[in-house]
Amino acid sequence: MTRPRREHFLVVGAGAAGLMAACELARAGKRVIILEARQRCGGRIWALPAEEFGYKAEGGAEFVHGAAPVTRGLLREAGLAIAPRRGGTRWRAGRGALAPDEASTPDAGRFYRALMDLPADLPIAEFLERHFAGPRYEALRRAITRRVEGYDAADPYRASSFALREEWLAEEGPEEGGRIAGGYGALVDHLAAECRRYGAVLRLGAPVAAIEARRGGLAAICRDGTLSEADAAVLAVSPPLLAEMALPAAARERAAAAAAIGFGNVVKLLLRFATRWWIDHGGRDLANLSFVLSDAAVPTWWTQHPAQHPVLTGWYAGPKAELVADLGETDLVAMGLAALGEIFDRSVDRLRHDLVAARAINWGTDPFARGAYSYATLETRHAQEVLCRVDGDQVYFSGEALYAGPDMGTVEAALAIGQETAQAILTAAGS
Repeated sequence: MTRPRREHFLVVGAGAAGLMAACELARAGKRVIILEARQRCGGRIWALPAEEFGYKAEGGAEFVHGAAPVTRGLLREAGLAIAPRRGGTRWRAGRGALAPDEASTPDAGRFYRALMDLPADLPIAEFLERHFAGPRYEALRRAITRRVEGYDAADPYRASSFALREEWLAEEGPEEGGRIAGGYGALVDHLAAECRRYGAVLRLGAPVAAIEARRGGLAAICRDGTLSEADAAVLAVSPPLLAEMALPAAARERAAAAAAIGFGNVVKLLLRFATRWWIDHGGRDLANLSFVLSDAAVPTWWTQHPAQHPVLTGWYAGPKAELVADLGETDLVAMGLAALGEIFDRSVDRLRHDLVAARAINWGTDPFARGAYSYATLETRHAQEVLCRVDGDQVYFSGEALYAGPDMGTVEAALAIGQETAQAILTAAGS
């Protein structure tokens, strides 16, 4: 049977994946309408006003990790560059003092050998319990758990050992990461401009409540009742939102697979002070401070080094971030100040007096995200296959959660899967 030729597409979501898919489809001559719930593009990329923190601070994604070939290709296309993270120092706070973070993970060699030899996948917490039980390995278990929860925003009792193994091996590559000069917002602006240049229509403030089959095509119905029709739709939204959207029966059945994909939360704190008060701490020179790690309530903080903005960014991720869902921004900022007071042995009153601007962004309570980014469970790869299948259905799924490579949970994953989605559609259509 001849596949119907599809020329008109709806793309739901103007985050990195949605914009990338829309741009590829528009460049191929397709008519594209992008429906974005927010009043801005970018999704979990969020460039904050420069006047608030003295530069375009990142409310969401901030770093470019590893090789990131699609990201780097887009940066070249847009005339943007990566400012590498060079020369910074990492410190660890503990027992009331700061010390250089030079210690390696205890028993790391034994851990990685056992992980490489693992014959069947299991959650990383279960792997640790089976192979590294007992008091001797307590520090190892704590270090690995902290990394999984803090960096991957993952639940160790769900996170796939195989996927983490793949991710950690990929980190050994030669490419140096960093931040985009001008921020991720500049990359989003480039993609949005390219979409418009090739004729795509971008509608902001248009949260989609339902996708319905209609007259051989599809219609997206927004919450205000407005209607947009096309031949097919690409849903580039986070996994929790798929469960909230009414879909045609076949698409709804496939969308249910998204529940098998881990989706973690992050609370990101940005605190601007009158000065970089931390650079001289108890006689220690911290002028080049990049990261400080601790066991405080908000355990991870970083500066904008090598830029000298008087801003500290706090990171509170993983299952623990779910415990503060009821806290408002004021309480989250207070939690961050208390953590800094503990780390730097400085009174909270003094910190608050020096505070110029503050943001606490809880991605789990954001109505158009419901979390920060994805991670792989034991069932995730099968779920991705189901969701990415292009088999004649009029509803296609995209988004960083569907990326099957080691960079899951990154902007690179979102851009790459957006590109892959569009190419799969065009190939299936013979375009």
